[in-house]
Amino acid sequence: MSVIDSRMTPRDRRAAAEGFTLIELLVVMSLLVILASIGIATYNSSVLRGREAVLKQDLFHMRDAIDQHYADKTKYPLTLQDLVSAGYLRRVPEDPMTGSADTWETIMSEPDPNNPAEEPGVYDVRSGSERVALDGSKYSEW
Repeated sequence: MSVIDSRMTPRDRRAAAEGFTLIELLVVMSLLVILASIGIATYNSSVLRGREAVLKQDLFHMRDAIDQHYADKTKYPLTLQDLVSAGYLRRVPEDPMTGSADTWETIMSEPDPNNPAEEPGVYDVRSGSERVALDGSKYSEW
């Protein structure tokens, strides 16, 4: 028996024509799932791009503060916290890739041959994350 039969009353025909078949519902649900997956992937990618932008900005500001400290005091700070106590930074920023301000990797300066008693200080800073960036490089190499 077909969905709409010639022996049906006009009211029954209208009710039968207004419904959706199982195939139509499955097609619509499949399209919704595909669109949702594309949206989630795009969202996750944009969040990661945002974290990468924050990381680049934080690294720039900390490196600039290290350079200013060296220009003013002719020596590198012993720790990142020294930049805060000297007023070059308000606080040590949180590494957006690890979620902690304690995971920054510091690169110490070479000892000064003219002044061997002076302690080496923080020459550079990098992220403590071993994850790979969207461009294929490691965050710890930035």
